[in-house]
Amino acid sequence: MSPATLRMWEARHGFPMAVRLDGGHRRYTDADVAAVRRVLARRDAGQRLDAAVAAEQATSPTQAAAPVSLWAHLRERHPALAPQRLTKATLLGLSWAIEDEALAVAGQGGHLVGLFQRDRHYRSAAARWRDLAGGTASCFALGAGLSGAEAEAAGPDLAGLTDASPLRREWAVVHDHPRLPMVLTAWEPPGQADRPDRERVFETLWSVEPAVVRDAARLTLGALASPGTGVQEVSPAAADRARAAAQALASPAAPDVDVTAVTRLFNRVLSYVDRTARHRPLD
Repeated sequence: MSPATLRMWEARHGFPMAVRLDGGHRRYTDADVAAVRRVLARRDAGQRLDAAVAAEQATSPTQAAAPVSLWAHLRERHPALAPQRLTKATLLGLSWAIEDEALAVAGQGGHLVGLFQRDRHYRSAAARWRDLAGGTASCFALGAGLSGAEAEAAGPDLAGLTDASPLRREWAVVHDHPRLPMVLTAWEPPGQADRPDRERVFETLWSVEPAVVRDAARLTLGALASPGTGVQEVSPAAADRARAAAQALASPAAPDVDVTAVTRLFNRVLSYVDRTARHRPLD
């Protein structure tokens, strides 16, 4: 392959990602070379290039060899997303609205991932997430202190987070669905130990753009399926389910969404946020 073709692939597909040396030269690892060869083989077998790249990114452990940050990944890949500083109280409303709408389209092939920072946050929502798991093609909950060994048969697959995982500071709900893709991800800046819990502030991104949601789903599912990503305590069966879900989402997302469903989501957000505002004084 020519250098120009490699640069075109990187610009259009974010693959392969070269390492830039101090002098500006671009270098690729042996793992990158192997990944490119697999993509070429898929393309030669008749798969479209974008689908071949997506399949490689979803399934190759070389794409997730370091602890991952969902917030940083979306910020880098989708710079048009505007971060908002929101309190935990507002984030709860956003999360509940997304979860409600995920339940409203249950049974239609959605894939759901939740990041809870710590196990106690998941446990307070466990009953709700058991309901969510029953209506999705795959459902996963991640948080420090969680373990795949304690997952219930009717609930989501569970996984823990290592001490070094950036996800310990992140909150997310990712719902990849053909009619209503939704993603909310938020990063908690340090230095808030003295704040009341619901007044903690998070740098927040959210979107219903199919391509953004697909990126978020691939990253989180890939982290569950691969070692070295900052995710731990994943049962072998859960890792297999995450790998299968990632493969199911290997193709680019359809560009259209159900506008009526998006309107319902927005209305739910307004309702939850208004309910929160009525229980605290205005600034």
